[in-house]
Amino acid sequence: MGNRLGDATSPYLQQHAGNPVDWWEWGPDAFAEARRRDVPLLISVGYSSCHWCHVMAHESFEDAEVAAVVNELTVPVKVDREERPDVDAVYMSATQAMTGQGGWPMTVFATADGSPFLCGTYFPREHFVRLVHAVDQAWRTQRADVIRQGEAVVSALGGAALPSGGGPLTADLLDAAAATLRREHDPVNGGFGGAPKFPPSMCLEFLLRQHARTGDPASLEVVRHTCERMARGGIYDQLAGGFARYSVDAGWVVPHFEKMLYDNALLLRVYTHLWRATGDPLAARVAAETAAFLVSPDGLGLPGGGFASALDADTDGAEGLTYVWTPAQLGEVLGEGDGAWAAAYFGVTDAGTFEHGTSVLQRLAEPDDPDRAADVTRRLLVTRRQRPQPARDDKLVAAWNGLAITALVEYLCIVGGSDNTVRDAVVEAAEVLAGTHVVDGRLRRASRDGVVGEPAGVLEDYGGVAEAFCAMHQLTGEGRWLELAGQLLDVALAHFGDGDGGFYDTADDAEQLVMRPQDPTDNASPSGLTSVAMALTTYAALTGGTTYRQAAGRALGKVAPIMARHARFTGWACAVGEAHLAGPLEIAIATDGTDELVPVAWASTSPGAVVVAGRPDQPGVPLLAGRSMIAGRPTAYVCRGFVCDLPVTDPPALRSRLAQ
Repeated sequence: MGNRLGDATSPYLQQHAGNPVDWWEWGPDAFAEARRRDVPLLISVGYSSCHWCHVMAHESFEDAEVAAVVNELTVPVKVDREERPDVDAVYMSATQAMTGQGGWPMTVFATADGSPFLCGTYFPREHFVRLVHAVDQAWRTQRADVIRQGEAVVSALGGAALPSGGGPLTADLLDAAAATLRREHDPVNGGFGGAPKFPPSMCLEFLLRQHARTGDPASLEVVRHTCERMARGGIYDQLAGGFARYSVDAGWVVPHFEKMLYDNALLLRVYTHLWRATGDPLAARVAAETAAFLVSPDGLGLPGGGFASALDADTDGAEGLTYVWTPAQLGEVLGEGDGAWAAAYFGVTDAGTFEHGTSVLQRLAEPDDPDRAADVTRRLLVTRRQRPQPARDDKLVAAWNGLAITALVEYLCIVGGSDNTVRDAVVEAAEVLAGTHVVDGRLRRASRDGVVGEPAGVLEDYGGVAEAFCAMHQLTGEGRWLELAGQLLDVALAHFGDGDGGFYDTADDAEQLVMRPQDPTDNASPSGLTSVAMALTTYAALTGGTTYRQAAGRALGKVAPIMARHARFTGWACAVGEAHLAGPLEIAIATDGTDELVPVAWASTSPGAVVVAGRPDQPGVPLLAGRSMIAGRPTAYVCRGFVCDLPVTDPPALRSRLAQ
């Protein structure tokens, strides 16, 4: 019997549709089949741009002999972790509890009710085959022990919820977290820790906000140093913009070549805010190039609107094939003179920095001839686009599109307000989320080619999309975006709350798994709790809704006790905490058209500040209610913590008011 993934909307599942393994999609049909056949479930979790997922698929799942063993002894279930983060979270917790580590591909053996009893990650072919046989032997001869082990794991995971109570979020806690990050900062290469090294976007955003509050130069220097080292290294695409997932070394030289939407959205926000704080031209260039990568059809921009999830690490089965160069290849494209110059500029050597004498392009210094650098970059990119290209996961994930929309709105308003290409892409993406992903007032997690999938949105979707709609309200001045944000946040409060100030990652009426996941710490993207806390904080500032602000404060209080000790894993909670402590700042500009007060308002570095400009008393725009223009001139109203200063009508006065 062929497997059942052919109609899936997930590119990852479709990659496995032709496997000889008789894959089932996650769901009751697979569980019923396991009960009928009296065999365990083999749950394989991964995602489309995962390199080692491809390796295990090629070694095992595409092999007829291996497939025969798997099909005979298990009911194999394939799960896209990006489409079903709730399922992934449950079994990742089990895998980490059993093995002390986690990752993808994730390989889980479970009973027919989904209780895991043996977990792991990547297994080479021979090891995997032996493991399947061993599980079958244990299932047939030691069933009681297997079931007890599964029950024990589920029981342990079920007790791993957030602790009750918590503590108030304070400036001292945030300063202690910043001090922890400064101590852990790599003074040579930037970032934190050794290889592999991931871009610490959420921690950098927190340190920028902490610097805005305190003026601490050390926090700003950690951000500046890390951002410069990443931007000059191979983890950054020196030709087309955009960041790879991580660096395999501590110096940002050789990336793991996949490019993820969430990484680039979060990093765009950091580089935009760094430029705002310092005027650094490198930060401005990287922000512009990253924004262009996000919206480009050669990057992550989708033809129907919205942003794709990822570009693959591999091209034709070889990692980095699209991106790396030799000196000879540079000479062939550019000619001898420009080729030699480009080799020196991009750090391309005969020895190479990657495999087989190839090099990943770096820009370790600014060029001595900027025009020549721009021309060389353009010509190399034209040639690179003629090479085989990595596959693209064109699934649209709600939470990650929310992150991208928010980052692009801030980029437009702070750096590139006249970029119509970016603006059009942002509006189209927001319309896709509102028109396709909001179904009967609830969010769906993913869509593809305009068709929304069945999986329900999880907490991070509600937080990320609600914050994006708040950003769209600020960009357009339209009340409908704020109304949509409020509706999503009301759902989050009603269906995801734990009754003690925290949140679960799944709704109370969602599919019931063997445990209800609840993780307040950041992973590759902000946690659901902190995503919602940020959206609640922003929405409260835009509406004056104190109940939403209080809900955000209670949620942050659940994370507060672990901020200083685990700052690297609570960076977004700390960043949201800075916005919460700041009020955040509310800036309303009553105007009948474009004016010079708006860029002054967006230049404020006050954490989490919101800016709305438009006609006085515009319907659906609470910050403009009762806000008139003085003597017919555009007028700015600045409020902190729902307490307002006297209005001002000229840029220097507004700049002075914001600097207080």
